Amino acid sequence: MNDTDILIVGGGIAGICAAIEALEGGRRVTLLDRDSPGHFGGLARESFGGMFLVDTPEQRRHGFLDSPERALADWHSFAEFAPEDHWPRAWAEAYVHRCREDVGGWLRAGGVRYFPVPNWVERGLDVPGNSVPRFHMVWGTGHALALNLIGRLHKHPRNRNLTLRFHHRVDNLLTREGRIIGVTGENEEDRSSFELQAAAVIVATGGINGCIERVRQHWHSDWGQPPETILNGSHRYADGRLHDAVSRLGGAVTHLDRMWNYAAGVHHPRPRKPSHGLSLVPPRSALWLNARGERIGPRPLVTGFDTRDLVTQIGQQDGGHSWQLMNRRIALKELAVSGAEFNPSIRERRPLAFLRDLLFGNRWLYSQMIDVCEDFVVAETLPELVERMNTLNGERTVDLSAVRAAAEAYDTAIDRGEPFADEQLRRIALLRQWKGDRIRTCKFQKILDPKAGPLIAVREFIISRKSLGGIQTNLAGRVLDRSGQPIPGLYAAGEAAGFGGGGMHGLRALEGTFLGSCVLGGRIAGQEAAKDT
Repeated sequence: MNDTDILIVGGGIAGICAAIEALEGGRRVTLLDRDSPGHFGGLARESFGGMFLVDTPEQRRHGFLDSPERALADWHSFAEFAPEDHWPRAWAEAYVHRCREDVGGWLRAGGVRYFPVPNWVERGLDVPGNSVPRFHMVWGTGHALALNLIGRLHKHPRNRNLTLRFHHRVDNLLTREGRIIGVTGENEEDRSSFELQAAAVIVATGGINGCIERVRQHWHSDWGQPPETILNGSHRYADGRLHDAVSRLGGAVTHLDRMWNYAAGVHHPRPRKPSHGLSLVPPRSALWLNARGERIGPRPLVTGFDTRDLVTQIGQQDGGHSWQLMNRRIALKELAVSGAEFNPSIRERRPLAFLRDLLFGNRWLYSQMIDVCEDFVVAETLPELVERMNTLNGERTVDLSAVRAAAEAYDTAIDRGEPFADEQLRRIALLRQWKGDRIRTCKFQKILDPKAGPLIAVREFIISRKSLGGIQTNLAGRVLDRSGQPIPGLYAAGEAAGFGGGGMHGLRALEGTFLGSCVLGGRIAGQEAAKDT
């Protein structure tokens, strides 16, 4: 006798969506999560809440004509799929065709709301990216999204068929005659072991990027050697434990060297896990310098175009970290931290406070970072700033003449005006053509402007975030073995599945596709597992 019909491992939004759909199918559902009830919702609960959606009311309202065909062309350009990437390609195509109704529409029907202006990120550099804005911000951040889905789960008409168990770590999958029949693990509250049997198991445990040792192990060859310091911006339990369990049983786990890390990580002022980091949204008007204080180039680094390229360029620099040079005016206008924690006006859905920050600068965030984050350095003069940068590092690596040369050359290019000779200024001019970027981007602000001070330098490290590879699945969410055949009774969804197919993003993501594919993949796995039991 099975303990449950469908056993879901992982309480992020992929697992929650799978549970909702399995209940819809009339099945008994047990969901196991390693975290505490207060953290139900996983990494999504901490996220900014941006979702990649196609042909939406928000896009049409601003005159952008989008379509699944256009989105898929952009996706293929950015992903650079290999010829053998059949299932990643199939999942990408499925997502762009289904996301409007089965992600955005389904969430809207449940009460999720979006900002009226979509953001335009990942526009592309060497290869084209998003040709229109598609990053739809959830009003309330990922925190509101997670709470909405948790509410739908608890209020489901068949919630009497739902069992939630927290602090449960799953270590192994059980098999009988080639079929997955359950799991074993440990209750980390009382250290007791457990075994549960089910007609189907759905793995929704996230990726590997919460384990920095595994990030190093699978570091992509494009990035050179992993730096000495890599901050942790992923979920603390995203350690790949279930990837290993699937692999031991012959399941295909692919593309683990494809990751979506970020280049602008700083130490969390109140860390909750080892090497805990925050991912900054790097100011476009700041100068990105290497560890010696030289401007990284010849192509300057500017966020919003190709996040993977930023990580690649930083990885090729000596010193293991970089700097961003700005002033107070730039920081107030452009500085942001990705995620729900440091965006309280959005998280708590306070529109007046949000508009105040947009119009007059986010003074709360500025003060928080300056006062409590160890990687921020402030000074009235450039020599004093460089002295403090070197003091922070504990060695005299930063060269004052290099920093001065970079700042003066940039400011001189602003004085000369358009057409700009400096590529960073040309990109800022492009960004400012879209209202969603114009309101958050300075109008060609000089670095050494005495009226815009004090000067600020931010020491930044590469920070782990998401795994683009994972457990390979077909379009029904069934886990495939190394010969391409489904493993009976076993499904995977969300980041554990490389967001679908073992790597549906290829090399790069168009952003916002992470939350959206967790919703779609979780729903599909829940629906298909319900049919299978």
